[in-house]
Amino acid sequence: MDIKHLQYFIEVSNFNSFSKAADHLFITQPTISKMIKNLEADLGVELFDRSRKKLVLTDAGRVLLEQAKLVDKAFYNLETELDNLLELKTGHIRIGLPPIFDAHFFLKVVGLFHEKYPGITFQLKEEGSKSIEEAVEQNELDVGVIVLPTQDDLFHHFAFMEEDLMLVLPTSHPFAKRAEIDLDALSSESFILFNKDFALNDRIVASCNNAGFQPRVISESSQWSFIEEMVASKLGISLLPESICRHLSDHVCTVKIANPSIKWKLAIIWGKNQYLSYAAKEWLHFTRTQFSTAASSE
Repeated sequence: MDIKHLQYFIEVSNFNSFSKAADHLFITQPTISKMIKNLEADLGVELFDRSRKKLVLTDAGRVLLEQAKLVDKAFYNLETELDNLLELKTGHIRIGLPPIFDAHFFLKVVGLFHEKYPGITFQLKEEGSKSIEEAVEQNELDVGVIVLPTQDDLFHHFAFMEEDLMLVLPTSHPFAKRAEIDLDALSSESFILFNKDFALNDRIVASCNNAGFQPRVISESSQWSFIEEMVASKLGISLLPESICRHLSDHVCTVKIANPSIKWKLAIIWGKNQYLSYAAKEWLHFTRTQFSTAASSE
């Protein structure tokens, strides 16, 4: 028994006639008669009383008709919903974002996508890179913005931003007037960093280790604005991405790090060997195109 058997049965019930139902469906009467016979054989019951001049449903036929209409409606709804998805009229995308980068252009791209596909909704979740990778791996997020490198055996990715980290100081700090400073000159400073959920924490600690010292971390936070306030209050220094530094207040100042500089590279990841919705696939294609267009115009 398949959906066609039920749909043909409904048509015969509507017309109380094999021939009229066959004409309506543009098939032959023997074909539809055979379909109904096969359906009766599958169910082990007679669906029509054929002893009269006019077809009449049996008790079993009336029960089947009620359920067949529900199945046919559900099948129609399924086809409609799938069509909507394929045409991207509906959908939902879960995106992980680190609260550590300037998301202005990123959100502008999300806005352009929404204009093109207004029926698609978004869930934006702020987390550190490590938490985002875990959530994408567990299929709790569709895609995420993370700091490279990532786990290439688990994720596909494309990079879209690379920039330097800048030293952030209170304006009264002795280094505040410097144009740039060597990283090892910070060995005796107190550091305020993002917490250990953030890959940037590992990047900074590793860079300091390579420069010959272990940074003395006196506080950690998940919000760059709070880190800025702690620096302004002379609790310590910090290292923040250049794009974030453009939004800092005049209570702090920034200095370029040299010998070596510390860079970070952002990428969008999605899971390998995991289902990705039509909406998420189109969003990835759209976003990649927008970033490529922006990069080529610079």
